[in-house]
Amino acid sequence: MEAYKQWVWRNREYIHSLGSLANGLTWLLPEKFSASDIGPEAVTAFLGIFTTINEHIIESVPTTRAHVGPSGTDSSLSYPLLISILKDLETVVEVAAEHFYGDRKWNFIIATEAIKALVRLALFRNTGYKMLLHGGETPNDDKDPNQPVLQNRPGHLDRNHRSGNQNLYNPWNMEGRAMSALSSFGQNARTTATSPTSSWSRRIQQQQAVIEPAVINEKRTTLSELLSEKGVKGALFVMGEVLFITRPLIYVLFIRRYGIRSWIPWAISLSVDTLGMGILSNLKLWGDKCKQIHFSQPERDELRRRKLLWALYLMRDPFFTKFTREKLESSQKKVEPVPLIGFLTEKIVELLVGAQSRYTYISGS
Repeated sequence: MEAYKQWVWRNREYIHSLGSLANGLTWLLPEKFSASDIGPEAVTAFLGIFTTINEHIIESVPTTRAHVGPSGTDSSLSYPLLISILKDLETVVEVAAEHFYGDRKWNFIIATEAIKALVRLALFRNTGYKMLLHGGETPNDDKDPNQPVLQNRPGHLDRNHRSGNQNLYNPWNMEGRAMSALSSFGQNARTTATSPTSSWSRRIQQQQAVIEPAVINEKRTTLSELLSEKGVKGALFVMGEVLFITRPLIYVLFIRRYGIRSWIPWAISLSVDTLGMGILSNLKLWGDKCKQIHFSQPERDELRRRKLLWALYLMRDPFFTKFTREKLESSQKKVEPVPLIGFLTEKIVELLVGAQSRYTYISGS
């Protein structure tokens, strides 16, 4: 296994490009959106899992010895991988359940969404109540390129006491490694004349320190510490994240109760999204102004990404059937006489209609 990991790391650019190409070609498989053919979705899931594992190896190899999770182990690294694998498998589960059980497929979809929600809640707790990036698939390591000094925020309580040298020679970025290497070179040059043997061994140790930064045991923020430090804002932040995590499960529960054609699941899901996003976007308006929660740049990008996911409500029934599909078909008819453009538009509309038939493609979870 170690040999395979090293091979993946050495050929990471080639593997990344190949994985992206393979995943893109799966959309062109015949009977891709057929309810009776599980094969294309199984192929897509297999390629997706294969790509996910390789990407996890590529991202984790350089930092395996450099960072240890809040609990003192690197167990949290498995959560993003597990979430990605679940997302790759959920479409196969949906198609297989629809093929063998018909409308009872929603029981299996509920089970899948419940597992994902539990894993995300566990990750949310394990990381010290930090915002989940891309649904937990991307680790939130608090690296903000626009803020070199760590701020007092959830997951970073009482960590601003680090010395100026540690901020200057940060081993987690390229500039810090370069400065550490130059510092090591200067120290070695001053001691070469006195003790060549000890200088040589010290040089080896310092080079290893640059390549393999010291292990950092990060203390995990507990819920009680967060609430004590941030007060009402901390409670609202947790509430907003929990609403985002559980929204897909709430949605499918109401679909099973009222049906996919009912407006009730659609409206309740939109309400949960609106409430959660409203809380997270307006935290500064609540509670004590001295207990602000500062979002890093990746977290601000995540909030923008979540707002963009609202566009999926245009693809969900009953809105899609009553409004979106009619607009797509009318637009297709207008450009149909135009050579090439009409053909491409027809294929795009066909893909959109096919993707809309799968809950997992438009779930936004």
